[in-house]
Amino acid sequence: MTYRPRVVDGLLADRLVSAGAVLIEGPKTCGKTFTARQHAASVVSLDTDERARRALGVDPSLVLSGTAPQLVDEWQLDATRVWNHVRSEVDRRQRPGQFILTGSASPVADERRHSGAGRFARLTMRPMSLFESGDSTGEMSLAALLDGHRPTASATDTTVPRYAELVVRGGWPLNLSRTIAAASRLNVDYVTTIADVDVPAIDPSRRHPRLALRILQSLARNIGMEYIVTRVADDARTDESEVARSTVYDYLAPLERLMVLEPMEAWSSHLRSRARLRTSPRVQFCDPSLAVAVLRTGVHQILSDMNYFGHLFEALVVRDLRVFAELVDGVVQHYRDSDGLEIDAVVTAGDGRWSAFEVKLGTDDIDKAAANLLAFARKVDTTKVGAPATLAVVTSMGYGYTRPDGVVVIPAATLGP
Repeated sequence: MTYRPRVVDGLLADRLVSAGAVLIEGPKTCGKTFTARQHAASVVSLDTDERARRALGVDPSLVLSGTAPQLVDEWQLDATRVWNHVRSEVDRRQRPGQFILTGSASPVADERRHSGAGRFARLTMRPMSLFESGDSTGEMSLAALLDGHRPTASATDTTVPRYAELVVRGGWPLNLSRTIAAASRLNVDYVTTIADVDVPAIDPSRRHPRLALRILQSLARNIGMEYIVTRVADDARTDESEVARSTVYDYLAPLERLMVLEPMEAWSSHLRSRARLRTSPRVQFCDPSLAVAVLRTGVHQILSDMNYFGHLFEALVVRDLRVFAELVDGVVQHYRDSDGLEIDAVVTAGDGRWSAFEVKLGTDDIDKAAANLLAFARKVDTTKVGAPATLAVVTSMGYGYTRPDGVVVIPAATLGP
């Protein structure tokens, strides 16, 4: 398979110059190993090499002595042993770029495992953005918007039905060469494996795949909405059994460790008004295709429910913003206050610059979205956090341009890093 460059490539190259080891985390099949191999000089795969796993128990140096940078794939299968040996080797060698660790599940905390401070750099890798998969021109750069620039873009020919296909397909590299129908089947298998195999493997006490699947289905129906555990518990119950809130929490934990779920935290800041900030996170998957897959729906059904499609389209844009925000050490959050004002995404760079985005599938909603953004900007105490670099509406079609009121309009198929 031909390698398609990823946004994280540049970040990985930079970290290999500055840190002794780099940890790349992300959901299964998002492309971590393929990307890491482009930068590695040697590889050990703990998920497929049984001899390597046995040798680790005898003498880790037998396995972790390859040419640097050495890729250790699925390192979490022997997390404490690998982590501590890599840390020790980084200290001994006193050179950057010695190891790349990749993993598709966050290991449980272990007091025997050193924090790795000063030795490890951490990167998060997500499924492909539309720009990485070749479905966006990238003309409207997030970095440029955060710099206060106002890029423009020619009209995109990406249609609403095509966005539905892109949601169903997802940003999984293996799906790029598949038909939408084949990609959909693979995604269904993916979420089934999560419920049947991965969740019990992460937490053996969670041995009820049907309950895991019902919880996933509830989350999928509520994608983009506030994370209300009582709602999930009510959705997941059956005529025969109730589901306690504590049980839902018990299943959410492994789903987040698998990086299948990535809740969207609330943006908090100083306000000029008396409105109170709402702090509940929103439900988000690492990729909206998983929500579609867990509900066993497809392009036709999505297009027949435009309200739900709007939530999926928003999740698609949030995924891409999260990918691009990594380049500026940024985070993507949402905003909601007691006055009922909501903003779909606030991107904050590591140096404090920030931009706010509303996401609207229909171009008829741009005026309302722009008014929301302007009202939001008036509420923020910019003497404390600075003025927004950009207020922008991400929509489905049309041109990329700046409105007379200063709000930037961005077709999703032109958004880039």
